[in-house]
Amino acid sequence: MKNKKSSYDKLFLFLVFIILSINILLGVVLITISSTVYKSNKLSELQSIGDLFINCVKKDYSATMDTRSTATKNLHEEFSRKYRLMIYLYDESGNCVLSDADYKENPKKVVKNSDKMTAAELEKLSSNDYLALETKNISANEPYMLYGTCFFLKGENDVVPTRMFAKIYCKSDGINTFSVKIALFYTLFCMLSFAAQFFLIKYRLNKLSDYENEFRRITEQFAKRDFSENIPTNVPYTTPEIADYVNTVAADVAKSEETSKTFIANVSHELRTPITTIGGFVDGILDGTVPKSRQNEYLVLVSKEIKRLRILISSMLNMSRFETGTLRPNFRDVNLTEIVIQTVLMFEKKIEDKNLEVEGLGSERMTAEVDADLIQQVIYNLVENAVKFINTGGTLSFRFERSITGTCTIGIKNTGEGLKNDEITQVFDRFYKTDSSRGKDTTGLGLGLAISRKIVHLHHGHIVVKSVYGEYTEFLIQIPEKQPKKKG
Repeated sequence: MKNKKSSYDKLFLFLVFIILSINILLGVVLITISSTVYKSNKLSELQSIGDLFINCVKKDYSATMDTRSTATKNLHEEFSRKYRLMIYLYDESGNCVLSDADYKENPKKVVKNSDKMTAAELEKLSSNDYLALETKNISANEPYMLYGTCFFLKGENDVVPTRMFAKIYCKSDGINTFSVKIALFYTLFCMLSFAAQFFLIKYRLNKLSDYENEFRRITEQFAKRDFSENIPTNVPYTTPEIADYVNTVAADVAKSEETSKTFIANVSHELRTPITTIGGFVDGILDGTVPKSRQNEYLVLVSKEIKRLRILISSMLNMSRFETGTLRPNFRDVNLTEIVIQTVLMFEKKIEDKNLEVEGLGSERMTAEVDADLIQQVIYNLVENAVKFINTGGTLSFRFERSITGTCTIGIKNTGEGLKNDEITQVFDRFYKTDSSRGKDTTGLGLGLAISRKIVHLHHGHIVVKSVYGEYTEFLIQIPEKQPKKKG
């Protein structure tokens, strides 16, 4: 059978999409957070360097009283060169008082309008420091980090400190480089991780897909009434209970199929025999083959065959009613001992013909809440079997017991050939006959014990069989003294 597209194929595509989306989302979040943290660290580093420079300027100013002194210019040059900075100092009016133009012959002026600070900038820096990427005055494509702050200079003879402003620029290419590196690293990691996840999921889903195809193939065989295979139940990451349930149902169907075949074969045979006999006798009477002197004899045989047909049809109808649940017992208090005695009397002639000894019928009266007609049918079936298969001159025993839990037990035991172990497990199956009984029981259908078990179950009881091959067979009927009350 060609494998059909599995439901796991769509699941695989869905999982791939989810994993890829999660990896991309995590990548964006990781790169963003990493870049933000790195940028924050670099800005904090710039602020620390800027504060250090300003503190040095304050120290030099207290000694020289000049913001353009040689010491201050050297300090400016050293910081600019060492930390790759562009440092601008402004007075309280916003005029630039110190930049690299003060000590370089051809300074590279990259900051627009660096000679003068606007009133808005002065007001802003007077209230708060500025620490961020700056894209306006240099280049939007290559932003610089900017630290802007307001500070005060005070000399030995100054009464009022002088307010000053500083704008310190630093290239942000390190931030961009870091972002590119972290992006490349995560991309490589994500590719390797995704490849590993891809092959792992693909391998696992392929196994599940194969199991699904196998499940489908075997269930299609079940649908075609082929029960030669069972669905595997040991496949990892699957639910074995489902396969167990399907296998159990298939086994039941297979057993039902076999039972149906047996049913059709048995019923066809059992119906054909009496119908053929009745037809032959009637035809013989009608065409004169049977002499008038013997017609009554043949009519008696016809009557027996008709009774046999009636029993057959009644048994099948009862079995059908039991299985469909349409039979409703009429429970009432009944003398079980009396029912057994009355049933045994129906077999009085057969008991005498076989010279049987009957024991146990003198027991005390035992009553229970049962359907009298149904229970009598059970007793009749069991006594009939016992009388039919008991050895000549054997013993037919009965016992009646009531337990302290309120369970009534009726035992029917006969000596004789008994049952083999494999026969005990099948004796209550429909249409089942033991090998030894086929020659002795030519009229039975194998429905009696199956019907008896159904009836006992309707009484919320149990029926069991005990047997020792070559010695005896005993059937035990166990039913509650009082039937449980229906809820609601």
